[in-house]
Amino acid sequence: MKASLFMGKGRFEVKDVEIPHIGSGDILVRNKFCGVCGTDVHIFHGEPGSADVNPPVVLGHEYSGEVVEIGENVRSIRVGDHVTIDPNIYCGKCRFCRNGKKQLCESMEAIGVTRDGGFAEYSVVPESQAFVLNGKMPFEIGAMAEPLACCIHGIDLADIRAGDRVVIIGGGAIGLIMLQLAKLSGASKVLLSEPNAKRREAGLHLGADYAVDPTKPGIYEEVNSLLEADGADVVIECVGNTPAVDSALKFAAKGANILLFSVPKVDATYNLQLFDIFKKELTIRGSFVNPDTHQRAVDLINSGKLNFAPIITHTFTLDELPEAIAMQMSDESIKVVVKA
Repeated sequence: MKASLFMGKGRFEVKDVEIPHIGSGDILVRNKFCGVCGTDVHIFHGEPGSADVNPPVVLGHEYSGEVVEIGENVRSIRVGDHVTIDPNIYCGKCRFCRNGKKQLCESMEAIGVTRDGGFAEYSVVPESQAFVLNGKMPFEIGAMAEPLACCIHGIDLADIRAGDRVVIIGGGAIGLIMLQLAKLSGASKVLLSEPNAKRREAGLHLGADYAVDPTKPGIYEEVNSLLEADGADVVIECVGNTPAVDSALKFAAKGANILLFSVPKVDATYNLQLFDIFKKELTIRGSFVNPDTHQRAVDLINSGKLNFAPIITHTFTLDELPEAIAMQMSDESIKVVVKA
């Protein structure tokens, strides 16, 4: 089979390797589409992922495919099923796993990070990590289940209440998923803050009530006018840089929940104005991976209530993975997928 192996910082090598063998509790997946995630971009540039990376390894953890073989002890998956993969495998033994916070597992593994994943023609997956898709759902849409599952976990933490005013900072794939989830959660108004005109247009198409350019003068006054309030009840930051975090704090109304959802650089910092946190009684939270939300993501995808068509903008092949990474980093794309 063809596989694009991550060989270390800045290097992929496409090789012909043997199709992997499955164990009694595994399935063999013919990979179809795999999304390029911000985590893949970080790993490609030598930065940490969700778990330690030891090259050579096949990256790609946002993917879907068709089951072509099952182990003798597999019961819930059949040959021919269309599946999406939850990449995160928890130890079940550490204090976090045993206290209901398995996303913070001290020994977490991840398919497409520590184990071979979606940037190859085939992958071996434990039965427990596969979730069955509607057979009529396009595979490229099925590949969006993992980022959607992460967003659902973030939405849970953001605690949107019916009628809340919500600001989404960043109109990339995550921001555009978040705004749809915010609408489904009962937000009365959802405003997207995004400097890229193409992404603002996509946000409006996907249900944002307003889309603004945060680089314009007077942006905070404009946002308050559009929201008809002194700030937002919930702010979800999906960019991962200092200006975005600064905007999140300034967009927040008194008593607001701020979710810092994005994956920042390891050394990124922000000078927090502590008195503002005190005075406005703000709640600031982070969000990490997708504990127990993958099935909910699959159910939402199967329901057809989310629109991914404007989000998936570019498709590459396994031979073009460096180009796919570069495109995902550019302002031209929203979401890049790789066809295995």
